[in-house]
Amino acid sequence: MIQTSNLMYQYPLSSPISFPNFGVEAGHALLICGESGCGKTTLLHLLAGLRRPTSGQVIIEGDTFSDLPSQKMDQFRGQNIGIVYQQAYFIESLSILDNLLISPYAASKGKAKDIANRLDIGRVLFRYPNQLSVGQQQRAAIARAVMNGPKLILADEPTSALDNKNCAQVIDLLLEEAAANAAALIIVTHDDRLRSEVSDCIDLNIFIN
Repeated sequence: MIQTSNLMYQYPLSSPISFPNFGVEAGHALLICGESGCGKTTLLHLLAGLRRPTSGQVIIEGDTFSDLPSQKMDQFRGQNIGIVYQQAYFIESLSILDNLLISPYAASKGKAKDIANRLDIGRVLFRYPNQLSVGQQQRAAIARAVMNGPKLILADEPTSALDNKNCAQVIDLLLEEAAANAAALIIVTHDDRLRSEVSDCIDLNIFIN
């Protein structure tokens, strides 16, 4: 479903970061681990089209996603990629339900309620973000990421701020939502607790100096 080829990125005045080649099929999950600063979030941004590679390619369903013009890339991302960011950013003046529906590619209100109920946040849909616990915010972030029925789900450190109980729940929910959408799931993290939950893992520390 998604694969990379000779992917490299260079920040101004910094040494280039070269990433290993890998691929993830629909319905499968991949964990990308590594210490802080090794390039995990940069890699996720390249996969999401939020940054363009200095060289190399991101290929999604046989098409070179990383070469698309900006407008087509934004449209493709909105329709096909769900992103769970490291911090659960919401529009504070909107209810959780309205935050879920704000994307033009989001599903209907009924679908939003179904997803929220599946993630056990149906009862807080009409609350505001600052009225939710950290665990509830994380569930809402997952709900928002799958509102478009994505083919690819990308998660950036989704469990780093969670205790063991909520960590296990969040990774289970991500795996369940990926399965429900027949989506490829890629999680970047330094949280070693997830290694026991996802069998396929790439350790960036081995590849990045």
